[in-house]
Amino acid sequence: MASRGIKDRVAIVGMGCTAFGEHWDRSADDLLVDATQQCFASTPALPKEEVDAYWLGTMNSGQSGTVLSKPLGIDYKPVTRVENMCATGSEAFRNACYAVAAGAYDRVMAVGVEKLKDTGYSGLVRSNVAGDGTAPEETLTAPAAFSLLDPAYCRKYDVDPAAMRDAMTHVAWKNHVNGAKNERAQFRKEVPKEKIDAGAGRVAGRLGVMDCSGVSDGAACALIVRAEDAYRYTDRPMFVKALSVIAGPASGPIDPGYDYTTFDEVVASARDAYAQAGITDPRRQLSLAEVHDCFTPTELVLMEDMGFSACGEAWRDELDGAFDLDGELPVNPDGGLKSFGHPVGASGLRMLFECWLQFRGEAGARQIADARLGLTHNLGGRPGTCVSFISIVGAELG
Repeated sequence: MASRGIKDRVAIVGMGCTAFGEHWDRSADDLLVDATQQCFASTPALPKEEVDAYWLGTMNSGQSGTVLSKPLGIDYKPVTRVENMCATGSEAFRNACYAVAAGAYDRVMAVGVEKLKDTGYSGLVRSNVAGDGTAPEETLTAPAAFSLLDPAYCRKYDVDPAAMRDAMTHVAWKNHVNGAKNERAQFRKEVPKEKIDAGAGRVAGRLGVMDCSGVSDGAACALIVRAEDAYRYTDRPMFVKALSVIAGPASGPIDPGYDYTTFDEVVASARDAYAQAGITDPRRQLSLAEVHDCFTPTELVLMEDMGFSACGEAWRDELDGAFDLDGELPVNPDGGLKSFGHPVGASGLRMLFECWLQFRGEAGARQIADARLGLTHNLGGRPGTCVSFISIVGAELG
């Protein structure tokens, strides 16, 4: 099954992204103003007054459209607030794109923001646990739930746990190397493999502190118009090729057949997105991929679910450097969640921001040669019970 899609019907003509990090001295309002000002500055031909409608993604930083309209001083225009767990920013973007493609509006903005540090929690704010018999699984922390991927993968594919640990370490090492080249990243230092592997305290299973993404504050946004109007606003627009979001039945915790070596929702959303965009060989057709590396084994499993590696081979491809910045398919060239940070409502738009910079040749030390086609991926939830979003964007029409 594939949706009809909106390939090449809408384009991004401006973007903005704050630095991610521990912004104790800045409010959500401050972050929203910062990101949107950057966005409008990148596209002087499209001022705020000409934007027809807004979509705001935030999980925990306020309710209703006034979270955005108040700090931006938006005068009586539609502002829709959405939430879809860690895919919240991507959800705002998807809905904004569909509104333009449908002809409801000509010029819209998608914005994502989160102030996680102010909550006092060390991770995502959780809702009440389920009352349907799955509560024991739901009470697991996120690191505990994702730590199950590691031993399950080793068992299914007969991978030496030491080799799997090396591959997980490489994921963290790679993403910190990339993040060290990014002035907006939360963590801007390379981390030696020995510190990742043995020098950090354990959190859950074999996951150490350095296997987990950062808890951070930040905002990002995008201006979206009809594709035929794109060159009125910028000489280098970014065209949407595919948008896919999939929600699963959340049956993993009670399904004896679920083995914690795949995200079925990711497989389905990848299949849908590739059909929309006409992609048959993603590892070779894509220039870069921004994926949801909330924990190091997650990235490894995602490589297989999205068709970048054969089943049971992602750990080997990772160690071979296939997904390094200079590898066959650079994955998370901006540092990913691991190094850039993960303010929930902003992460999906941050991923698109990296594609925007790469296509424009503005990525600095992490610039990929001749970047033309990119993929972004968000995962919301946990193994066996999640939503998955994938976008494919390109530098050219067609």
